[in-house]
Amino acid sequence: MVSPRSTALPVDLKNATLSSVLVEYSEHAPDQVCIYLLHSTRPALKITYAQLLARAACFAGALNQHGVKRGDVVIIILDHSQELIYAFFGAVLAGAIPAIMPFLTEKLSPVQYRSSLTALLDITRPGAMITCREFESEVEQASAGSSVSPVIIAAENINHSRCDPPDNIEGIHGDPDEIAVLQHSSGTTGLQKGVALSHRAVFNQLHSYAQSIHLDPQDVVVSWLPLYHDMGLIAGFLLPVMLGVPLVLMSPFDWVRAPHRLLKAISEYRGTLCWLPNFAYNFCALKIRESDLQDVDLSSWRAAINCSEPMYWSSHEMFLERFRPYGLREDALATCYAMAENVFAVTQGGIQSPTLIDAIDTTALTTGHAVKIDQDDSKNVKLLSAGKSLGNTSVRVVDAQGQSLPDRTVGEIAIKSNCMLTGYYNRPDLTEQAFIEGWYMSGDLGYLAGDELFITGRKKDLIIVGGKNVYPQDIEYLAGQVEGVHLGRVAAFGVYNDRAGTEDVVVITEVDSLDEQAGIQIADQVRRQVTRGSDIALRHVHIVERGWLLKTSSGKVARAANREKYQTEILGNTPPSDSS
Repeated sequence: MVSPRSTALPVDLKNATLSSVLVEYSEHAPDQVCIYLLHSTRPALKITYAQLLARAACFAGALNQHGVKRGDVVIIILDHSQELIYAFFGAVLAGAIPAIMPFLTEKLSPVQYRSSLTALLDITRPGAMITCREFESEVEQASAGSSVSPVIIAAENINHSRCDPPDNIEGIHGDPDEIAVLQHSSGTTGLQKGVALSHRAVFNQLHSYAQSIHLDPQDVVVSWLPLYHDMGLIAGFLLPVMLGVPLVLMSPFDWVRAPHRLLKAISEYRGTLCWLPNFAYNFCALKIRESDLQDVDLSSWRAAINCSEPMYWSSHEMFLERFRPYGLREDALATCYAMAENVFAVTQGGIQSPTLIDAIDTTALTTGHAVKIDQDDSKNVKLLSAGKSLGNTSVRVVDAQGQSLPDRTVGEIAIKSNCMLTGYYNRPDLTEQAFIEGWYMSGDLGYLAGDELFITGRKKDLIIVGGKNVYPQDIEYLAGQVEGVHLGRVAAFGVYNDRAGTEDVVVITEVDSLDEQAGIQIADQVRRQVTRGSDIALRHVHIVERGWLLKTSSGKVARAANREKYQTEILGNTPPSDSS
């Protein structure tokens, strides 16, 4: 059992930059291990603050030698590795703006990925791209189709034996109001509009969020989240490294292949904090075997924070019941509402008191009202509160005109804080559209009950059937209760019906084996389950083979992309009412 120790320094976060804090830690706590980098095939690699600064300086020197200037964007496409960490901070030390991007994987459309990467180059106009040798050809293809030709650097070519002293590197003495990092939304390829965040915004978030989760020097963060996603980059990387809390960092691919490794790491390193998307609770509860949990002790885990996708009470229940025998406490189940445009967290729940559960009438919800009820009923739903807003963040729920709505009335969530994005990089048009009188319009729907925020869906995904609002995640959840169907492999969306003058709800679900008769039975069961548990009569259910659904870079079902795929691949050959 490992017990990491940390030394939290009295850093002036108000005027800090990522590089200044890294230098301060390397001077005052050079031998402190900041990252334990785990890999399934190798022993854990311990990275101290001194090593992090020295290796990052090598990347910074290489960028400067290739002509990368202060304020240039550096796109980083690297797998889980120490090179990814050094490249990120190397760009920071060089005074450049790092932007971590996902690899092309089997869950992404190759055509869309390449097209989006080319478009990304045209928009961000980077000074350099850092990748690995095996991915250089992919990057070169995207660059060939672009109007810019950035320098392409293979991480393996960085010479760590010849590095400039950090004091000679451009970005050591930066301005807190300069852009520190670009975060990209997790669209179909994750290569969408870039959220530009200043050093000041990042540290305002870290300071406020640390207070919200009661961060302590004795905490240990354990994460498997990819660094191209805001939850992974901020909560699972910059928060611990910049605030002196040890980080145990796993590969996302190792976690997917063997999810028990996360619990093993929490047990071994006495992990206290971990952020998880909702599907991970189900995935761990269903996939981890008893034989993989020998000697696992989760009693150190004080906050398992659900974030980044619709949160389900039943997922918490399943997770708790599965791992309670191994020391998981009910009060460790927490929630968070976050977005890249606010650096990360907007709200936090479940730290000081148990996560609030709201039982509401689903029929009333279709008319925009969250009516609280007590009795159990198949058409009622239990919603998890996303918690209360951070101390530096204000939240309103507004109507289409931007006017505040009463409690328990569904509307768009508007946000104002001192850690808001500088803007969408090189997209002033999108930046202007995102704000109304200084309030950022999130595009998310929800309601306030007192000072607790509840998320009901995404505005662009909302399905309107006969004037009633239908939330696709509710339909997907109901479909996921059918045997043979798994949450995360269902997409629900609306398709306009000219004849009816309203939208039809369509459900696409993947199954492991595309047996025709079994598919018809599953489709019938999905129809009955959704019709019985919601306010719609579902007709259009399509069963497809595993791998058909398009997903975002963060693993979420891409509803808009799947609607387009459905219209081109299924409507062109199969009547909408067909279930096969």
